[in-house]
Amino acid sequence: MTPDFRSLYTHGFIRAAVCTPRLKVADPLYNVGETLSMAQQASDMKATVALFPELGISAYSNDDLFHQDALLDATLAAIGRLLEESRRLFPVIIVGAPLRLENRLFNCGIVLYRGQILGIVPKSYIPSYREFYEKRQFSAARAAIGQTLNILDQTVPFGNDLLFEATNIAHFIFHAEICEDAWTPIPPSAYAALSGATVLFNLSASNITIGKADFRRNLCAMRSTTFLAAYVYSGAGRGESTTDLAWDGHSLIYENGVCLAESDRFSKDPQIIVSDIDLVCMAQERMRMTSFNDSVSDHMDQVRRMRRVEFAFRIPDGPVPLVRPVERFPFVPATPEELDTRCFEACHIQVQGLVKRLESSGIRKVVVGVSGGLDSTQALMVAVRAMDQLNLPRTHILGFTMPGFATSDTTLENARGLMGALGITVGEIDIRPTSLKILQNIGHPCAKGEKTYDVTFENVQAGDRTAHLFRLANAHNALVLGTGDLSELALGWCTYGVGDHMSHYNVNASVPKTLIQHLICWTIRTGQCDGRTSAILQSIVDTEISPELIPGDDPDQKAPSQRTEAVIGPYALQDFNLYYITRFGFRPSRVAFLALSAWGDKAKGIWPPSIPAEKRESYDLATIKKWLSLFLYRFFEISQFKRSCAPNGPKVGSGGSLSPRGDWRAPSDAVAAPWLDELSAHVPDE
Repeated sequence: MTPDFRSLYTHGFIRAAVCTPRLKVADPLYNVGETLSMAQQASDMKATVALFPELGISAYSNDDLFHQDALLDATLAAIGRLLEESRRLFPVIIVGAPLRLENRLFNCGIVLYRGQILGIVPKSYIPSYREFYEKRQFSAARAAIGQTLNILDQTVPFGNDLLFEATNIAHFIFHAEICEDAWTPIPPSAYAALSGATVLFNLSASNITIGKADFRRNLCAMRSTTFLAAYVYSGAGRGESTTDLAWDGHSLIYENGVCLAESDRFSKDPQIIVSDIDLVCMAQERMRMTSFNDSVSDHMDQVRRMRRVEFAFRIPDGPVPLVRPVERFPFVPATPEELDTRCFEACHIQVQGLVKRLESSGIRKVVVGVSGGLDSTQALMVAVRAMDQLNLPRTHILGFTMPGFATSDTTLENARGLMGALGITVGEIDIRPTSLKILQNIGHPCAKGEKTYDVTFENVQAGDRTAHLFRLANAHNALVLGTGDLSELALGWCTYGVGDHMSHYNVNASVPKTLIQHLICWTIRTGQCDGRTSAILQSIVDTEISPELIPGDDPDQKAPSQRTEAVIGPYALQDFNLYYITRFGFRPSRVAFLALSAWGDKAKGIWPPSIPAEKRESYDLATIKKWLSLFLYRFFEISQFKRSCAPNGPKVGSGGSLSPRGDWRAPSDAVAAPWLDELSAHVPDE
């Protein structure tokens, strides 16, 4: 079967469903009917695994009724029905039930798949404190003598050391534990994760008390983060006995600390939460996290004792699109609260970096080239905050705007207005005479009046500006503040050496273009400037991104004539590519699938709140493939030499930096062929 590009199963995802049925206490026949109904719903959703609550076949709150043969016999019969019905259902089904073994009763998670019991997992830690008295009925996993259980004419692996591995889905290894197990200092899932389990399931009942829901969230977040795994948690809901307890049906799906899905609490109806789990991402994280693998070595005895249960999963034909929303802007949070927090942190990291550099160097002035564009604006705002923090006058910032052959009226007015509004020292140098002299010296056709607007013509201007800035810094005992951003460095969209590539210190070095736009919007939105300054900042955000190096046909040059994104692609897409290629090392085909899931016309991708509806674009697969191909070529093959000698600058986001002294160390002589070939072979043109 040829993998379908539009199927999540082609790209290393699986779909988890957590089901909270309505139960009746001590009525396995009713409960298995409800379980089957919800398992069918999960099957219709093409879920890989459907998880149910602890002891859900019998109900959790039976107390001493668990010692009644009639209830245990009825439970076993119900499991038999579920086992038979599972043959026609798509997902692996994990249910909870009491089972007898060796004259003991165990609280078990039963893993079923298409008519086979893959394994049975007994609860490891039996609580007997506060409202819990489970030791009165149940034995712990450690009490079992044997490692198998004969049940319903099958001999089944039994124990808390079972890893269930799909032989035909890379990295799909899962483990199950039960309720209290997760609340212990070293849960069974710890050793499971160290042994390779990427998805950890918890069958829980978990009565509700005030504040407990937050504790569950924190617990699942921490387990998933510490174990670099997905943690999928079920909770019992309506139908459990309320003799002394209440139940809120709280279910959660976390992946590496991030909540992917959460149920409504206290729902009167049965409910299912579903999300797609990224197996490849977790495998990549584990490969990078050396401390995780050191922990594996430190606990090798326990790791080697884990048993693997292999099975072949039937992958569905055709497209199976993600239900998990993908953020269109991975560097930019989608909620207003997170966005404000992220912008606050990013800005203050930049400021702290510059403050320290000024303190350690003993230099008290900075020189900034102010173009009226996004990057120089953010660098200037950082310089202003740094001077304010150091209690130095803003006049110690020497701002120079340097109009060239293609500078538009809009950007020039914005540059002049912003410098004046911020109260810095304002300078202006027309670089056209000196640039023309350089063009004459090298015999360029433009020096003779010909319109040969090639890369030399562009870079003469960029180099001339930077040469002026460094000599101005010499003259004023100042530092040249860099303005180039992470996106430009990734694409090589900067003039090497004495161009905008170089500075004494670059505060924007690890800030992508999409985040810079939001940092400026955050400055406006949070009222950090007066009305005049905010109006200029908004004008800068609204202006077309352009290098302004080649004149257009309009003799008045009111607006920029060049469009950067027409040459190197939309920054929204290229920042998306940058994040997933450098942060996770994903295959290009996988990045394209994620981009289509985020940016396609029917995508459920998340928009940051600051992007108005009229600016919310979509991209088809052909467009995504085109710009990803360009990104791969520019990033891997032609731009690394610029990154190998990038100026100092602080790392800002967890998305990484491209500093050769930090997150990214790569040869300048690599070729992009493996990435381009993979993209061509596995991504259709439309």
